[in-house]
Amino acid sequence: MLRCWWLAGLLVACAAAEPSLRWEPRCRQQLRHLQDGARIAARLPPRLEGHWVSTGCEVRPGPEFLTRSYLFYANRLFKAFQFYYWDPWCREPSYSLVIKGKLRLRRASWITRGATEADYHLHKVGIVFHSQKSMLWVASRINQSSAEGCSGFLPPGRAWAPGALYELLSAKTERDCTAALGFAMHELSLVRVERHQQPLPGPQQSGSSLVEELYLGDIHTDWMERLRYRPTGYQRPLQSAVHHTHPCPACGAIYRADEHHPPILPARAEPPVQLSGSWVSTRCEVRPAVLFLTRYFIFHGSNHTWQGYYYHYSDPLCKQPTFTIYASGRYTQGVPSSKVRGGMELAFKVTQARVTPMDQVTVMMLNSSEPGSCGLASSWSAGVEQDITPTNGCLALGIRLPHTEYELFRTEHDPKERSLLYIGERPTDGSSPDRPDKRPTSYQAPLVQCAAASEEFPKYLSLKYVGKEGANGSEELKPLPVALFLLLALQLLRWD
Repeated sequence: MLRCWWLAGLLVACAAAEPSLRWEPRCRQQLRHLQDGARIAARLPPRLEGHWVSTGCEVRPGPEFLTRSYLFYANRLFKAFQFYYWDPWCREPSYSLVIKGKLRLRRASWITRGATEADYHLHKVGIVFHSQKSMLWVASRINQSSAEGCSGFLPPGRAWAPGALYELLSAKTERDCTAALGFAMHELSLVRVERHQQPLPGPQQSGSSLVEELYLGDIHTDWMERLRYRPTGYQRPLQSAVHHTHPCPACGAIYRADEHHPPILPARAEPPVQLSGSWVSTRCEVRPAVLFLTRYFIFHGSNHTWQGYYYHYSDPLCKQPTFTIYASGRYTQGVPSSKVRGGMELAFKVTQARVTPMDQVTVMMLNSSEPGSCGLASSWSAGVEQDITPTNGCLALGIRLPHTEYELFRTEHDPKERSLLYIGERPTDGSSPDRPDKRPTSYQAPLVQCAAASEEFPKYLSLKYVGKEGANGSEELKPLPVALFLLLALQLLRWD
């Protein structure tokens, strides 16, 4: 689907595919809610003290299935549990890690707006196996590693001892056998805490409750790169064990768990992947290399066509628009993934795209592009959409048309019985999943279904910024500046 990446410090954007769009009231309302900041407060520096837990089963590249439970203390010490599973529903525990160390907040990140950079030091990492199968699998990986002092981590034929804790890392003895598991805690080097009010559940209840979310750095999609990668985006947020969303069936189980008693999440029906309908972001999304956006998709199951809108911003609350991409095309019939249980594999061909610059820096960048490489030369202006299909995309934004990407999809119902759609995570290095072997093995933040399937194909409507209404009742376009270095970086890229 749409891809965006960075090259030489420059934002290089996107690709995707075909026909029209009719705004559904609920979809429009959800986008307005996100663009109004959803009354989110973020404190700098963040206050981390407390207990933070996953709200469900998480999928990391690989794939890896896990839940997390992190405790941060006032003296900067922390204790973290990571519970790993064989299945994407987190009901078959494999092994648990208990991680102890110290964290020091440093300064506001100059790369990722709204984030705080931090330094961490690991004191100990221990592992508890939950089956003989898990023990043999981990021991095999570690015994084959080249890490000093790790070749005999577990002798061959060693019997599984329920509850036994084995030391993987010790700062005191300078032993570290974690690399063979692809383990690193670089996620602690980038942190952000958000607070917002959630309406109380149930029609009989009025008022709202506080929700606190802890965003930690993203995990590199390439297993070989994750040990040295320093995050610029976020992974799925943890929530405060005290102030979390309701209902949350998984929160209590994860909160009470420890390395000897991994959480077994409640069984839930797995709905079939049904793409038909309209889907919209549930939050302002943050991608690696400083990309803030919200997404809106429409899928037509009868003829396998789709449309997507990608709203890009320069801030972590998605209030300052920079540009919008409209894309459309076709997708193939899905088949169950053999690599990621619960996922569905599809291929998307991108055939059309339109761009709407929303601020003057983006306008300048597009107008300085080579003639014939991105729409009509020197004709871009803020708030005016332009078709880039005749120029086979837009070189300045990295869009190539036509284009095929190999995708991973999954649907599920949240505790409120809303339908959620997970689309494959974008490669961290900015490349495109344009070959089957580059298909994602993890997911982006979920989209929520905001309208049921519609087989109508209304005439294409040029999109304006879905912002607040002005005094005359029409929607206002409020282009806001983004860092000037984007334009300068474009020039550097062209000289390369």
